[in-house]
Amino acid sequence: MKTTRRKFLSTAAVGAAAAPLATPALAQGKITWRMQTYAGAALAEHVLDPAIKMFNTIAGDRMNIELYYADQLVPTGELFRALQRGTIDAVQSDDDSMASPTDVTVFGGYFPFASRYSLDVPVLFNQYGLNEIWDEEYSAVGVKHISAGAWDPCHFATKDPINSLEDLKGKRIFTFPTAGRFMSQFGVVPVTLPWEDIEVAVQTGELDGIAWSGITEDYTVGWADVTNYFLTNNISGAWAGSFFANMDRWNELPEDLQTLFRVCCDQSHYYRQWWYWGGEASLRVNGDKMKLTTIPDAEWQQVEDAALTFWEEIAAESPVKARVVEILRKYNDDMKKAGRPYRYS
Repeated sequence: MKTTRRKFLSTAAVGAAAAPLATPALAQGKITWRMQTYAGAALAEHVLDPAIKMFNTIAGDRMNIELYYADQLVPTGELFRALQRGTIDAVQSDDDSMASPTDVTVFGGYFPFASRYSLDVPVLFNQYGLNEIWDEEYSAVGVKHISAGAWDPCHFATKDPINSLEDLKGKRIFTFPTAGRFMSQFGVVPVTLPWEDIEVAVQTGELDGIAWSGITEDYTVGWADVTNYFLTNNISGAWAGSFFANMDRWNELPEDLQTLFRVCCDQSHYYRQWWYWGGEASLRVNGDKMKLTTIPDAEWQQVEDAALTFWEEIAAESPVKARVVEILRKYNDDMKKAGRPYRYS
């Protein structure tokens, strides 16, 4: 059938009207987002760079994400406000570090003994209802919670050996707000500093150690070069970290770019899952920079028991916090009942 110029123009107009959102980025120019991570450059090379490069490659001339590292645009503690205002379009962080004004903030990062293994975090969010609670809390303050994932466990890296709870007393430790609040009852002195200043602060004696990560991160970012000991007991088996976006910027994206961003975030979660899990074991066995120390199980049980009391204190602060604590309690009870390999004690 012959196509006339009039028929071609008529058909093209119908097609354009039928799919007005197919290529909004092209109609309005290339979309550009600014994203900041909690991580410095050395760590971001693993935990975020690959995912953002993947996104930019696939999005092509429709969208580009400019990535900034810890404190480059704003201090980590101001990330939420910058995201809410639209100064930054997206963030990779935990709720605790970026000081989100929500009732779930205390559970981000390292909530003591909420998880034992890295797989606990995605299961809690995807199968036990935390996703829905996080979505409710962040939607109420104009921020889109994209997804949460498990990162490394929380251990102490110190200049002096830690072989008992007594050895922790008076130690000035860089850690997360909630972890510091919890561990202060054992004499730890929590210190907050810009992420990139930590290595120098340990060298100069401003800090006695770090309780921010596992041994993989200690080696990757240089902290293993300025500390001498690694405590094998951990405060939490996995850090709970998330991706967030400004709600307006998120809603402006066409559905396929939203999906692409989610998939790339999932790639980042997956990368960290195996990178940390394998790295923790390998560096404990083969690492040559830090000597391993351990507080005996019977003594460390005091910390684990104190965590359950801490949970109750947090639950009493609000109905939302009580919901989350109940989920954590239910999940950990289920894992214990399931037995090995889910829990060994």
